[in-house]
Amino acid sequence: MRYSMQRYWFGDVMEDTCTRAEGDTAALADRVAAFSTKMEEFVPLRWEQAVLCGTAPDRAGYLALLRQVTTLLAERKIRAWYGRGDALLIQKVRMLEDLDRAASLVAERFGEWDRVLHPGPAEEIREPAPRRALEGARGRAEGAQAAVIASVDGLAAARAALVEEVTTGAREILPNCTALVGGLVAARLLSAAGSLDAMARLPAASLQVLGARAALFAHLRTGSPPPKHGILYQHHRVHNAPRNRRGKVARTLAARLAIAARLDCYRGARDEEFLKRADEAVRRAGRGT
Repeated sequence: MRYSMQRYWFGDVMEDTCTRAEGDTAALADRVAAFSTKMEEFVPLRWEQAVLCGTAPDRAGYLALLRQVTTLLAERKIRAWYGRGDALLIQKVRMLEDLDRAASLVAERFGEWDRVLHPGPAEEIREPAPRRALEGARGRAEGAQAAVIASVDGLAAARAALVEEVTTGAREILPNCTALVGGLVAARLLSAAGSLDAMARLPAASLQVLGARAALFAHLRTGSPPPKHGILYQHHRVHNAPRNRRGKVARTLAARLAIAARLDCYRGARDEEFLKRADEAVRRAGRGT
């Protein structure tokens, strides 16, 4: 039987001979990254073959070099992943969500604090209105209260700047999705999906309820009505639609978004003809025609 040459990360093996792969650790990592081996033709390696090649003096040396090569490959993949535009946009969206939660929590606690200092009628106590308490305390707040109000204002300014960056980033990375649902909604859908690749693989039904995890699990667990929309409800075409047509509008919009996500992932440019047809389809769904 003819023995075919086997290519390994440390060299090329042919029967009892081996040709060592030249270069440093980076060159060996490049060699591994360029491999394209059919598994049915692959022959498992033995560390003794690396010693035969002169790549390592013994098993310990072989394992040490292998560790360096695989670590370098992992570092390259991590840098490539976080260097992608969608990864950066996702982090910005999640920071935006954290800013919203932090501002709401601080405003709510401030409302409780202010009512202790300035108690009002019973109906005001039953309705905290934390944002109203912040605004009402601006002229009279002193010391720590004034510092808290300033911190909330700082969060609001940071949020406004971040919203602008998220919208700009969504237009670049998700041009078709942004044209359909706006930058913020498109970016939040991307964040919920986890990556542009994952979003492009989602079916329309999953995009429709993306972000409605709690309602979906409640439906599966208790048999409650299934959610008709998730993040898509934030888009004006869904939440402004008549209640009896919201589901249809969300389904139609999600179907076009599934196509738009694929266009954004694999083409990366606006498709004006598609956007025109998608816009008309969503309009018809909103009119019930």
